[in-house]
Amino acid sequence: MTAAELLALISAALLLQLAAGIGWAVWRNRSVVASALPVTPALKPVRFDAAWAGWREFRVAQRAFEDAARSQCSFYLQPVDGQPLPPFKPGQFLTFALEVAARSADKAAGTRSITRCYSLSDRPEPAHYRVTIKRVPAPADHPGFDPGLSSNHFHDHVQVGDILRVKAPSGHFFIDSDPNVPAVLIGGGIGITPMMSMLRWCMAQQPQRVVHLYYGLRNSGEHAFKQPLEAMAASHPALRLNIVYSRPGETDLLGRDYQYHGHVDVELLRRTLPHGRHQFYVCGPPAMMQALVPALAEWGVPVGDIHYEAFGPASIKLPGTPEVTATATSAVEVRFQRSGRTLIWDGRDASLLDFAERHGIAVESGCRSGGCGSCETRMFEGKVQYEHAPDHDIAPGHCLLCVGRPSSPLLLEA
Repeated sequence: MTAAELLALISAALLLQLAAGIGWAVWRNRSVVASALPVTPALKPVRFDAAWAGWREFRVAQRAFEDAARSQCSFYLQPVDGQPLPPFKPGQFLTFALEVAARSADKAAGTRSITRCYSLSDRPEPAHYRVTIKRVPAPADHPGFDPGLSSNHFHDHVQVGDILRVKAPSGHFFIDSDPNVPAVLIGGGIGITPMMSMLRWCMAQQPQRVVHLYYGLRNSGEHAFKQPLEAMAASHPALRLNIVYSRPGETDLLGRDYQYHGHVDVELLRRTLPHGRHQFYVCGPPAMMQALVPALAEWGVPVGDIHYEAFGPASIKLPGTPEVTATATSAVEVRFQRSGRTLIWDGRDASLLDFAERHGIAVESGCRSGGCGSCETRMFEGKVQYEHAPDHDIAPGHCLLCVGRPSSPLLLEA
């Protein structure tokens, strides 16, 4: 390839990236099929990250609990290299590489490496990033189960001065920058974190934009960012604050601590939102997402105005969206080139990652939800389908094993 040809290739790729960046938030419930593309063995696909490539070191500059129960802790992160931080799209997340204590009865079991993604909970700042992480205990109905590995590691072991390895902000869930369209931000539980990023950005950059925040939680004990939210509402008339408690405590006062009793649902939105077009942004636990997101579409909200991000396993189908083409369920050959294995996919596994692990094929993985890109694998032949569009931008000729299922015979590099 001549220098001129290489320059033309890079220029074309940059133009494609610019065109992709202009588009606003991608709604998540969409069937995507990734076709195998020819990849020259000597050349890896050219990747252009929005901020930086690979991992970057950050120092924990501050910790701050955001709720009375001290179950939600914010971590302020400053780059070790001292360089200003590039902006991100409000609503995006960071990916962390962590060394955590291995769970074993043997205390000498050592550590294990994990990768996890957490939403940014503040507006873009040149000096620091902020994530807010909720401690995940063992399930109340299964106290013998392990608590959240990553969240408890952050709460118990990550202290001021510690160094963390972080990937650049990413994700397709972020606010539309059009100030003329009112935004409805709906957060359930720790799903308030990307809403705080969007809200703080709006208050700084578009203070006249009408924003309706609906925050659903149990009671004041887990009410994160209570004082900052009340202060913003007091100083910004365009912000409509709607706090919803499902199980108010004895000292919680309606009208002071919260505005509504129950849950954030379409009936509440019908009663409290003015007529006209709104952009909806929703993030919360599976039960909330499965009930609320389809109900918005049934209410008549255009699918293009519904943006959402679920944490945990949530299967959401919007009326009018494409049906997911049936994936291969039996007698489909999957070849793993590096491992020298040829296996038959029979449909019993939720993903190609589960399939590989069940057969003893080592594959790097992290979030297991299509966000971090740790399991991205070169695909030489075949097609992989995703029930939801992954947040990670997949390189041409590659696929994500953690959320992918084969729709044809495959030849994978793993």
